[in-house]
Amino acid sequence: MEKNSNRKLVMASMLAALTCIATMVIKIPSPLNGYINLGDCFVLLAGWMLPVSYGFLAAGVGSALADIFSGYVAYAPATFIIKGLMAAVAYYGFEISEKSLSPLSARVIGGVGAELLMVAGYLAYESMLYGFSASLVNVLPNCIQGLAGLVIGIILIKATEKR
Repeated sequence: MEKNSNRKLVMASMLAALTCIATMVIKIPSPLNGYINLGDCFVLLAGWMLPVSYGFLAAGVGSALADIFSGYVAYAPATFIIKGLMAAVAYYGFEISEKSLSPLSARVIGGVGAELLMVAGYLAYESMLYGFSASLVNVLPNCIQGLAGLVIGIILIKATEKR
């Protein structure tokens, strides 16, 4: 394995661990069997800092492990897919937007797209579990989580950028 691949693997592993920890440290129960957490900031960082495949796996694995460790096993498969796709949306949103916008604006666009995907993804998954009407109760808490993840993610990415 070459040096650059090792670096990507270490970074992905670290972001998976940080995603898992951030998701588990603060858990505010949401009305319908879920919880608000701070893991989305690291999901977005995985998308912004890693190649798309590494970011997908870091975000998906870290978030799904948090669900498993926290007793939300039924959510783990959906979480793996939703959070992995969030990292991919953050990655591509940034890559495409950066060509015509500032890095900050490009990250905001990628992050907003990722968080909208999260809200829609959990609404779809919970609709299968509980029905559409019942699942609507978690849309606002997921939006709050998404906004917090975006704001904290932007602060963290700015702190990690070379000056």
